[in-house]
Amino acid sequence: MSGPAEAARGDDEVPRATSATPPEARGAGAAAGLRVAVVLSTATGGTALHAGMLAEGCRRAGMAVRALGPAATRDAFAGAAASVPAPSAGPALPAIPPLITARGGGVPSSAEPPSPDAGPGGGIPFCVVDISDRPRPARDVRAVLRLRRLLRRAGPDVVHAPGLRAAALAVAAGWPGGRPALVVTVHNAPPQGRAAGLVYGLLERACAARADAVLCASADLAARMRQRGARRVAEFDVPAPAAPLPSAAAVRRARADLGPAGRPVVLAVARLAGQKGLDVLLAAATRWQERAPVPLLAIAGEGPLAGELAATARQTGVELALLGQRDDVPALLAAADVVVVPSRWEARALIVQEAMRAGRPVVATRVGGIPDLTGPGAALLVPPEDAAELAAAVAAVLDDAALAARLAAAAQARAAALPGLGDAVTAVAAVYRDAAARRRPRGSA
Repeated sequence: MSGPAEAARGDDEVPRATSATPPEARGAGAAAGLRVAVVLSTATGGTALHAGMLAEGCRRAGMAVRALGPAATRDAFAGAAASVPAPSAGPALPAIPPLITARGGGVPSSAEPPSPDAGPGGGIPFCVVDISDRPRPARDVRAVLRLRRLLRRAGPDVVHAPGLRAAALAVAAGWPGGRPALVVTVHNAPPQGRAAGLVYGLLERACAARADAVLCASADLAARMRQRGARRVAEFDVPAPAAPLPSAAAVRRARADLGPAGRPVVLAVARLAGQKGLDVLLAAATRWQERAPVPLLAIAGEGPLAGELAATARQTGVELALLGQRDDVPALLAAADVVVVPSRWEARALIVQEAMRAGRPVVATRVGGIPDLTGPGAALLVPPEDAAELAAAVAAVLDDAALAARLAAAAQARAAALPGLGDAVTAVAAVYRDAAARRRPRGSA
């Protein structure tokens, strides 16, 4: 994907590695053998998915990776790591021979001792640390003390914190054993509300001041972190996990769950939360209730607004199928006529990538990282908060078979050109290598 113009980069910023970057320029080989500690806060969505996939890719590439975070995140992280295809089942991850740790005097990554919390069958050791998603002073103090002990024991070259809360507690834990480099990834925009925004701003400034590299999921987040004082900033890619094509039987079952045959299906897949703009989608749906046949509106996902969305649908007369959490999203996508992403903000939305990969026409809001994902022709983009424009774009796709076909073809072509997990691993390996080298004592191996 294209990033900011090179002219806009500062001399001290992190160069962005993509699939077009030559392997020798990425420096992935020099990162093999690095000890990486991934510090997580409570996360179950795209953040945990990306962290787990990336950590597993780095482990396979020869790095010694362990994770530290709350028990609530462990399953999502481990599931994401387990979803990474075996070498014979998909594109190969970078082949990096194991080396001694970059700080010198270490052990080969193959000799990395298991964590006491590691589960059976190997994989990435996971140590439970109770890092919540919001400030809780007493729990935070205990988490900081435990993090300090575990980091001292692990002696990582790099601490990678996906999210500002995790990064802030990692900073508070101190840097025993040679002060490892800190890499922070920023996945989300500031929360709504003045108090939450103030706290978030403090976290941004603290992490910007301490981080050796800040990786942001969209250009607007990168610009924001530069404004907060971060010196080495780059965008990063969040590839959607690989998924096999759904069987015809699976698609039939999914279509049956959506409602009566013969009606077009408008599908959204999202957490039922305010950021996702599903209230705007319901308002748009009121504008197509006079169509014949009336489109079926289906939303897959769970979240705090489920009851409110159901009540709004009843009050406005919109026929809405709330499908709950689903494990057959590829089949649902295949059964849909148009996929709608009405979010108020997104970074590199996984559902946009999945819908494009499935060859579905996409209608989405022009926010955050979505335009970078879709490019100029792989989706119809509309302003956020605009129910009329959203309804008109959905109607255009449903009414014009040629437009729908062009969007579907462009979406598949765009999805095929997006960076994959191997590209993400080589990119972050270069960041780790550079950050660790900056922290390495002068004259060390």
